[in-house]
Amino acid sequence: MIDEEVEQWAGQRYAHQLDRKAQRWGHDEGSVVFAGRKVAMSRPRVRSVDGHEVPLRRYQAFAHPRRMEQAVNPRILRRVSTRDYAGVLEDVCEGYGIDKSSVSRQWKAASSRQLQELMERSLRDLDLCVLFLDGKEFHDFTLVVALGVDRQGRKHVLGLWPGATENAEVCGALLDDLIERGLSTDKTYLFVLDGAKALHKTVVQRFGAKTLIQRCRLHKRRNVQKHLPKKYHGMLALKLRVAWAMTDYEQARQELQKVHDWLASINQAAAQSLEEGFEETLTINRLNLSPQLRRLLASTNIIKSCLSRVGDGCRNVKRWRDANMVRRWVGAVLLEAEEHFHRVQGYQEMPLLIQALGNAVDTKEAVA
Repeated sequence: MIDEEVEQWAGQRYAHQLDRKAQRWGHDEGSVVFAGRKVAMSRPRVRSVDGHEVPLRRYQAFAHPRRMEQAVNPRILRRVSTRDYAGVLEDVCEGYGIDKSSVSRQWKAASSRQLQELMERSLRDLDLCVLFLDGKEFHDFTLVVALGVDRQGRKHVLGLWPGATENAEVCGALLDDLIERGLSTDKTYLFVLDGAKALHKTVVQRFGAKTLIQRCRLHKRRNVQKHLPKKYHGMLALKLRVAWAMTDYEQARQELQKVHDWLASINQAAAQSLEEGFEETLTINRLNLSPQLRRLLASTNIIKSCLSRVGDGCRNVKRWRDANMVRRWVGAVLLEAEEHFHRVQGYQEMPLLIQALGNAVDTKEAVA
């Protein structure tokens, strides 16, 4: 292929061609990426009739450093360790650049590029209606992950930031980043949040007091359980499940109030914990959604499900050096996982959710 390009410029070797655009100018040492490794080759050189070096595009394409990154990236994401990389390559030719340190450098470059792509891509054309935000522990580091669902029920990874949802500065920065990348503050969204007060506050500040927020029920249950002896945990989970499963908002609210009264008779701190965000645990009941959509929107489990691939994909990593390394790995795995995302369960009923969001906002504005 490269020789063909040389002929296009300089004509056939030893042929007399008066109108040739360039001439052969010997060879140089070079290399191309083939079969997941670098392969040494003698690189032909061509000069134009006025004496300038002619870049051979096919050689440049095969020799581009990103080709090695592209060879390393899918293998690492499929849990091939840098130490074992050479062992999974087909034995079709000799090459180099496949030792542990070289592969690690290529992976670092590839994952850095993927993280940059994830954190810089525009959100302007995503017709989002639901945003999930949650802080997740990853080894000794905490990341805040944002995931969106559009009107067709498709999931999109929006970004990940170092820090915790309890940190107002982190929450403000991540929301500002989403807005800067095209997330409109004028549209109606349902935010599903993990319950951190700082995150809740910054969402309201950026998107207005009429913003619809669903508090993650799993986080709420765990927070309440922290104030109770273990012997009450099972009963609490059952009572909350019964209340939240009710289709009618008023009935669900009354049942949840009974849970509050029961908690008050046992531990006042537990009752106060349920009071905080009480109404926001019932937002999806108030929207009168189908059971499938309520199950989807009741918690931030959708993020946990996405991140489950991360733990599997990173199992060969023995030492996490810093938050940047964690972000690179998590970002690369999430981007790879995103290619295989299915639409959310109940996506056929997304138009009903969009209508319900509009009606709820109109009701809030009328009350205000």
